[in-house]
Amino acid sequence: MFLARVIGSVVSTKKDEAMKGRKLVVLRPLLVDEANPAQLRPGANTLVAIDTLGAGLDEVVLFCQGSSARQASGMKTLPVDAVVVGIVDTVDVLNHKIYPAKK
Repeated sequence: MFLARVIGSVVSTKKDEAMKGRKLVVLRPLLVDEANPAQLRPGANTLVAIDTLGAGLDEVVLFCQGSSARQASGMKTLPVDAVVVGIVDTVDVLNHKIYPAKK
């Protein structure tokens, strides 16, 4: 599993029949900053993932990629490479809360 921030959404009216009705989000993976381990920093890449949990813009999520993505509930037969599997409340690293959920 990996951490990422939801930075957008994708709308596709023409897609594989199995993908109809699936919400697609654009994710920017997050990394623990090596210089300051008490901080998350955005990675350089982006990816598109299926979101069955209803994550919103700017939320931090957990996601899986590759064959692990198809292990998520209801994904086994879908042509997916990334799936949101959790919406993050907090992240603690080295006794520092580096991400609190918005209130």
